[in-house]
Amino acid sequence: MASSSKKKTTFAKLNREAKVREKRQARSIRKEQRQREAEAGGQVEHEVEDLSHLDVAVVEGVEPDVTVKR
Repeated sequence: MASSSKKKTTFAKLNREAKVREKRQARSIRKEQRQREAEAGGQVEHEVEDLSHLDVAVVEGVEPDVTVKR
């Protein structure tokens, strides 16, 4: 027998569910973008990160593209 009382869902649960929906939508958008880039051919070139602001001479595992005079 079904209950005739009003469905009680807390705002916390509604907010969690909304957040999950937003994450899924964002994930599907990123997936579609990756697929379009793959279909377009060519690989995506990653942007070179500027490490000149770091106060170390050498960052382990990173080969510098340019030499910085200090």
